[in-house]
Amino acid sequence: MRQRGDSWQLRVFAGYDAVTGKKRWITKTVPGGKREAQRALAGMVTEVDHGMSGTDATVAVLLERWFEVASPDWSPKTVVSHRSIINNHLTPRLGAVQLRKLRAADLDRLYAALRKLPGRRDATLATSTIRRIHVVVHAALEQAVKWGWLALNPADAATPPKVLPAVVTPPAAADVARLLDDIATREPDLFAYLSIAVSTGARRSQMCGLQWGDLNLDTGSLLFCRGVVHGPDGVAVKRTKSNRPYRVSLDPDTMSVVREHHQRMTSRAELCGVGLSPGSFMFTHAIDGLKPWRPDLVTHRWERLRRRAGLDQVRLHDLRHFTATSMLAAGVPLTVVSGRLGHSRGSTTLNVYAHFVDAGDRAAAATMGAILKRARDEG
Repeated sequence: MRQRGDSWQLRVFAGYDAVTGKKRWITKTVPGGKREAQRALAGMVTEVDHGMSGTDATVAVLLERWFEVASPDWSPKTVVSHRSIINNHLTPRLGAVQLRKLRAADLDRLYAALRKLPGRRDATLATSTIRRIHVVVHAALEQAVKWGWLALNPADAATPPKVLPAVVTPPAAADVARLLDDIATREPDLFAYLSIAVSTGARRSQMCGLQWGDLNLDTGSLLFCRGVVHGPDGVAVKRTKSNRPYRVSLDPDTMSVVREHHQRMTSRAELCGVGLSPGSFMFTHAIDGLKPWRPDLVTHRWERLRRRAGLDQVRLHDLRHFTATSMLAAGVPLTVVSGRLGHSRGSTTLNVYAHFVDAGDRAAAATMGAILKRARDEG
């Protein structure tokens, strides 16, 4: 503590920087008398003792270090998503801020600014996207706490926007049938893809990941054990979203479509002097089937199909909703629906399709009422 005219210069040794290893000094100039300066100095010492100033590193440095350490355990899709969030939202807006100066208020200002950020078609950035940004920055800051760079995670006290449950709007059965009929002969490969998707409710990534070895002709069933996603180096094959394989049965009509598709793909390969193996993908542009369809190309083909049918509001993922809600409306038990959708827990199915489960419950109540009424009338 040194007096400099009418003020005091305070300097506290803060140990060695957790990132660079260099000596760190915390300095501050305080106007006023000696007693005020002593109180300020004591506060600075307390701050150092509580580890509030472990490094002068910036948020950008943390994000890169955390990404380098954590990303090997992520799926390829998560790597791409988190890299985009860091590059496009966190580093440009918070990268230059020193970690020790980052506060929850800074994060809340970021979230508020992002809600006003123009997105596609001049829409604001979705709250679900902002929530994902919060998840990324929270995880990075939590790692900083584990490394001793911070004593507390400022994201714990931040307030990201609430995300309302998505409204499930499945297409009508007549529209789905019309779409399938429209491409049955025009695009037979896509027809086979959509027929299986509608029958099983499988995700796009899982459909693209199907191989001929996953088909059991004896039992008429398919094994879903992998997915195809976009990774940092292009298309990548990974495990299913739930990280567990599951098998579903196919109805006779869908099995017939699958058999025809297999014969069509086999004939193409034989014309070129090659054969299909169990590891060949069901849906592929490669003659030997060793490269799967790209998920984004499937979506582009679907969008062209729906525009032709005048159903621009129907997304490819809505076919999954159609399958789930149709089964629930038909009285298929929730556990069976959950299994066919590949959900690891029935509660996941219930959370997404609660409204349709309620509708089935009301139908069950009406059925029981009719049974009892008929019994009374007959008695």
